Amino acid sequence: MKIAIVSDTHGNVANFRKAIEWMKKENIRTILHAGDIGNPESLRESLEGFGGLPLTNFSDGHGSTKVRSEVPSAVNNKNIKSSLKLVRGKFFGVLGNMDKDFKIGISEYLKIPGVKIAEKIFELTINGQAAPLTNSHELVNAKKVAVTHLPNVAKELAQSGKYDLVFYGHTHKPWQEKFLVSSGLTRNCWLVNPGELAGQLYKPTFAVYDIDTGNLELKILEKL
Repeated sequence: MKIAIVSDTHGNVANFRKAIEWMKKENIRTILHAGDIGNPESLRESLEGFGGLPLTNFSDGHGSTKVRSEVPSAVNNKNIKSSLKLVRGKFFGVLGNMDKDFKIGISEYLKIPGVKIAEKIFELTINGQAAPLTNSHELVNAKKVAVTHLPNVAKELAQSGKYDLVFYGHTHKPWQEKFLVSSGLTRNCWLVNPGELAGQLYKPTFAVYDIDTGNLELKILEKL
């Protein structure tokens, strides 16, 4: 099972839709976005036809999960945690500095089917084995993931020892770095910037992560 990681789309619908069309052909139905989305209108247009709202398990924060047929509203905008079985047509992301500059409310993004947005950090647990989702700690081969926008926040998260993968944006430049962190348990954390899809400073790119193999690839849009 694969997921796509994008960042800094800045409302470029044409580029985002081209990437999504490729994702659909590759059966990639989950997108993580590391911020500077653009606006709710461009996101809605970009995601048209990406998929419906499948069953997803969300942690209630008290050690149990609830099964819903649609994404619930955000309770804590600054830091949202979810435990999920990756399924079809889902979008999870954070706001970037440009999104905040335009004072676009998270509530507007949450009106888009299949979209869940956090203000600063989105934390999730991904599992490629479709194990029972009774508790995130019981997931087979689970990976703890954080998505944020700014590099300094991302580096702090990567060095915290809490995550296996941290994705970020802002610089528009593809980058990857690995940290070996010891905090009770020794953990390798992969810090990744997928580059930008807007094509403002560099060629439009995004990343694809294979949950089953642990392989990470950078995709150049013009070569798809």
